[in-house]
Amino acid sequence: MVTPSKRVAQLAAVKMEACTTENAPENEEIRHTRFGSNSEPAKLDEDEIRYLSGKPYFDLVLSKSHISHTFGLLFPASMIRELPRATIPAVLKNGGKIWNMSYCGGGVRPKLDSGWKTFVADNNLKIGDGCVFELMESTGTNLVFKVMIVRGDIPTELQELIDSRGKSGDTPIVLD
Repeated sequence: MVTPSKRVAQLAAVKMEACTTENAPENEEIRHTRFGSNSEPAKLDEDEIRYLSGKPYFDLVLSKSHISHTFGLLFPASMIRELPRATIPAVLKNGGKIWNMSYCGGGVRPKLDSGWKTFVADNNLKIGDGCVFELMESTGTNLVFKVMIVRGDIPTELQELIDSRGKSGDTPIVLD
């Protein structure tokens, strides 16, 4: 079972792998592996890491504002310099599927339009899930992002333990 802290560590490992060309050479199909697996090839599923290719990327842990507002996904300031200042078609790719939407880059804060909501719904994204967006193509006429999803679910057994702490002297909340 993978705990939330291990998921964060795995997400950080993916980011570090992006900096090493030996793990994702440009002239080779992007390799992948599965969390906790040995060196055998992994079946494509939601616990899979697909290595970054060295192109610009950003990551985020989804909060209520990412999944409940209808206005779309705002881009972080660190990514804005990589993106055009125009409204153009955008594509998100994940798990062999694509989602078409519009990128609105002409305003103060670039964003994906309400097509982002469809991506969230189709992938059953929840608060605490992580996403890594790798910019595969950025032209004046098109944007393409490859998206890796890292589930942030807390296992039921752990959630019960968390919920039970601090309710009595026998079950204190301990801070290290």
